[in-house]
Amino acid sequence: MSRPAHRPTARPAAVPPHLAAFAAEVHAGLTHTPQKELPSKYLYDEVGSALFEVITVLPEYGVTRSEERLLTRYAAEIVEALPADVTVAELGSGSGRKTRRILEALCRKRPTSYCPIEISRSALQLCRRELADIERISIVGYERDYLAGLAEVSRKRASGEQLLVLFLGSTIGNFARLAATRFLRDIRAMLKPGDTLLLGTDLVKPVPTLIAAYDDAIGATAAFNLNLLARINRELDADFDLAAFEHVARFNPDARSVEMHLRAKRRVEAHVGAAQLPVALEAGETIWTESSHKYHADEIPAIAADAGFTCAHQWVEKEWGFAESLLAVK
Repeated sequence: MSRPAHRPTARPAAVPPHLAAFAAEVHAGLTHTPQKELPSKYLYDEVGSALFEVITVLPEYGVTRSEERLLTRYAAEIVEALPADVTVAELGSGSGRKTRRILEALCRKRPTSYCPIEISRSALQLCRRELADIERISIVGYERDYLAGLAEVSRKRASGEQLLVLFLGSTIGNFARLAATRFLRDIRAMLKPGDTLLLGTDLVKPVPTLIAAYDDAIGATAAFNLNLLARINRELDADFDLAAFEHVARFNPDARSVEMHLRAKRRVEAHVGAAQLPVALEAGETIWTESSHKYHADEIPAIAADAGFTCAHQWVEKEWGFAESLLAVK
């Protein structure tokens, strides 16, 4: 099944402006029928970002190590395929660790401007600390949603300057198939001939391997998922009992995706003050928090073409199963 779209919702009254969108989306998601849901982007507050950094080094979660192997091996080759003068804009930079090899290869050739785009302020701060030691790099962070940040970077670029957009770490997998294509089209609409997009995609692999990657033995992913309710408690004046929920990872074969849910272990009643919302869940009912769609490497060129790109190059890491595709503006 595909993840249902959110219904339009009125902005809750008397909510601080910086929390209004959060409250509205929580209201929309927790009143969605038949499946309650919450947007995965809100998993990444300061606590969530720190927990995700832990997840990336767990033995069960091979995505980050696979991508780092690819970028270490092919960074110079990727840079050789780029225009002479590029500004780098990264959508969802996280700590920036996975981006280091590309930036080092660019900075060996010329001074480079790097613009990480993140909704998490703590992730941006971590990214600056992680990458500040690279010689000849200039870092300007944008605390924005992906598209708003990219629009600003594109608008501010100098005449004749090309953009390299990085969308790494398989984050495209958080979108349903059609939504992923629409998102790539939105990116394409902000780019010009000569611009490029380096897209990371996690590839299909055995189901037990996938489930283990999203339900690790030490419970880091469970804590990451449950922190979303804790964040709603902290920021939106809610009273969810975290002990009443358990983390669940399940594979959806029709969508080729791993879904993360929070399942009520008993009947739960809560209230989200900032969203003016009473919430009730029956025992066994879930809140859908994230999907991670998996791809076949050979389907990326067609998806790229549908979004207005040409797949100029592709590099595949076979040990875990991950692809980096360099998409050029048609």
